[in-house]
Amino acid sequence: MAYSKRCIVTGAAGFIGSALARLLIKETDATVLVVDKLTYAGVPESLKEVGLDPETLASSNPRLQFLKADICDAAAMDRAFAEFKPDTIFHLAAESHVDRSIDGPGEFVRTNVTGTATLLQAALAYWRGLDDAAKAAFRFQHISTDEVYGTLGETGFFTEKTPYSPHSPYSASKAASDHLVRAWHDTYGLPTLITNCSNNYGPYHFPEKLIPLIILNCLDGKPLPVYGAGANVRDWLYVEDHARALLLVNEKGVPGETYNVGGHNERTNLDVVKTVCAILDYLRPRADGTKYASLIQFVKDRPGHDLRYAIDPAKLMNELGWKPRENFETGISKTVQWYLDNEWWWGPIHAKRYAGERLGKG
Repeated sequence: MAYSKRCIVTGAAGFIGSALARLLIKETDATVLVVDKLTYAGVPESLKEVGLDPETLASSNPRLQFLKADICDAAAMDRAFAEFKPDTIFHLAAESHVDRSIDGPGEFVRTNVTGTATLLQAALAYWRGLDDAAKAAFRFQHISTDEVYGTLGETGFFTEKTPYSPHSPYSASKAASDHLVRAWHDTYGLPTLITNCSNNYGPYHFPEKLIPLIILNCLDGKPLPVYGAGANVRDWLYVEDHARALLLVNEKGVPGETYNVGGHNERTNLDVVKTVCAILDYLRPRADGTKYASLIQFVKDRPGHDLRYAIDPAKLMNELGWKPRENFETGISKTVQWYLDNEWWWGPIHAKRYAGERLGKG
């Protein structure tokens, strides 16, 4: 692909960020600087296939560099811009798990709000020093979530005009960061782009999230926790489709605009769990012949649990020409198979970082 920008990607040792970094290295001519603090959810092994040594953080690929740094560190961010001289920044670094935000909201405010403001200031100072052509070409692209919009009833979709109504510390912190990005565009003229996406799934997903948690609990023969009655609805988006949407927005999006990214794949949480169980029944049946669905266990619901999310991606499709390659059936099959084939990646996480314990009881 004829895309050769110098890109800073924050949070690229995480789930969506690593998918974007892999896409940029494998399918474009971009040069990428990964900026990641390597919190519990930062997994440098997710970039191993594009040349990163997860132990030393050195890269064998001349187009990939890694900087271990906190986006709240203003001096480090200023140095990163000054030394790398990016054409664009994809900002994905964030605390992202709703349950953890219930247990510890302060870190979500620090990273998602203060960190975004720090990054915006570093980008603004750098951008102001560019010549006119470079200023016009520069982009600050902020990757956000549909959760900022709150909850839907049984019908309707979130659009770019839906009023914000966040209900968890996580979604409130992301809403705040969205507002900051818009303010830096409207006040200072910084060329910004915002995307709000539906629930992502796919390879390299940290196992605290629903789909990898269910897969690994099935393999361990553990209960499969389903909040409430499992009736909460989410719109699922395959992570590699999301990464391609982000690249398209970066290339063709209009500064100051927001683009919603969704898969039109609505499923209840219970349906998702049952689908994973059925795939595993086929790919790796249990030794005793029982079905994985027998492990489903309904548990007390999450506080403030939004009923339904659903994204209308019409603006992205009609104005920029995006179309997902995967539907839920193809994407979830690929995802389950990936976890079966890649215990080298999730095994150490499961053993040392997160073993599936319940979070966010409030």
